[in-house]
Amino acid sequence: MLKYIVKRIAIFIPTLFVISLVTFYLSVNVPGDPVEQMLNSNSEMGSSANAQASEKAYIDKREQLGLNLPIFYFSLTNKAVPQNLHEIPKKFHRQNLERLIDKYGNWNEIQIYYNSLKEFEFKVAKVQKDSTNADALINIKEKIQKLYINFDDNAIKSSFAAIKTNLNVSASLSEVKTNFQTVEGNYEKGVKGKATVYKKYIPAVHWYGTQNQYHQWITKFMVGDFGISYQDQRPVKKVIWEAVRWTVMLSIVSIILTYLIAIPLGIKAAAKKDSTSDKVMSTTLFMLYSLPVFWVATLLIMFLGGGDFLSWFPAYGVGEVADSDGFITVFWTRFYHLILPMICFTYGGLAFLYRQMRGAMINTLSQDYIRTARAKGLDEKNVLWKHAFKNSLLPIITLFANVFPLVISGAIIIENKFSIPGMGKTAIEAISARNYPMIYTIVMFSAILTMVGYLVADILYAVVDPRISYNKK
Repeated sequence: MLKYIVKRIAIFIPTLFVISLVTFYLSVNVPGDPVEQMLNSNSEMGSSANAQASEKAYIDKREQLGLNLPIFYFSLTNKAVPQNLHEIPKKFHRQNLERLIDKYGNWNEIQIYYNSLKEFEFKVAKVQKDSTNADALINIKEKIQKLYINFDDNAIKSSFAAIKTNLNVSASLSEVKTNFQTVEGNYEKGVKGKATVYKKYIPAVHWYGTQNQYHQWITKFMVGDFGISYQDQRPVKKVIWEAVRWTVMLSIVSIILTYLIAIPLGIKAAAKKDSTSDKVMSTTLFMLYSLPVFWVATLLIMFLGGGDFLSWFPAYGVGEVADSDGFITVFWTRFYHLILPMICFTYGGLAFLYRQMRGAMINTLSQDYIRTARAKGLDEKNVLWKHAFKNSLLPIITLFANVFPLVISGAIIIENKFSIPGMGKTAIEAISARNYPMIYTIVMFSAILTMVGYLVADILYAVVDPRISYNKK
């Protein structure tokens, strides 16, 4: 058994590596810019000082998040793509430069054009705004931002024409005309005039070593550093710890209740197969199983949680407690607030687990050794619990393996409906806010707990049924 466990854990390593690669690939290719999201920066800069301050804040935050590093240990590309393209700070700028490289293949000229465009932007930001040039400056800044994200020749020429028109509106703008002519010349004579498209067809490999985003991310993850939340810039570890305790508590209590109720009912129903009690029990539980959890939660709040009828239980939250409150006070407050959510957590699993237990017991009770036990004169209680029960647990153990990832993923509908600050509510808030470090940490932990769950299930199989052995004969 020990050898089997070690082998399974060894298999976990490449599996987790693949999962981490997929997760990381998604994290770096999702739409949006995490740095701008955290800084809440505005693309339209005001004065030159504000523009430079915003640029520095952006670069500093990007370095803090490790986004200034290359993505992976190496990159498979072509000769036209430079090794240091990742050093371009703005994500949208970088993506547009990649398109220009793919179109023209001459990075040196494209880089000169990009740098001259940035210089032109800062020069425009220095121009004093007055009544004669206010509208023209707004239009010029708007066209500059479009040039940063346009790679189509017609779109770029259209922006150039609009900028040229606005530069002639006021004499105060004449001082930046030279800079604009430089930008236009770098594009026409450099980017277009010195195109080297053939470089796109020459393969190239760039090696970066361990100084890359994936290595930093996975090594930090392994030591418990899951990054920074984009929403409030708190460590993800702290946010998850505050939420996971509620989900763990609800999950454990729900699992215990479900198993304590469903397993005895399933055994009793199997012992009295096709009886009136069996039919009534099966029908009742499956009626409950068919009810959507959001509808049941709404009914419970409406009828028992202070809606239009009774106000027996709190409808939301986990209760307010003071640091000075004793254990009994805290326990009762939490228990009282979680009664309705616990009903929603538990009722859906009862029918499913009951059905599995009933089917497994019926199959076991038809075996020859059960008939032999009865023929020896053993009473029905011993037959059910001593001989049949243990050999009917394999399907239940399989279901138990699926419980582990629920501890971290939580019950989204229930936690949101009752405003419980658990992992389900945290996950849906992270998705809504595009808080990707939170999302991918939850994904990784769910994957890890899924594999742990199946390993625990395999071990329990051998414990419950000695006939199951993982050692080679």
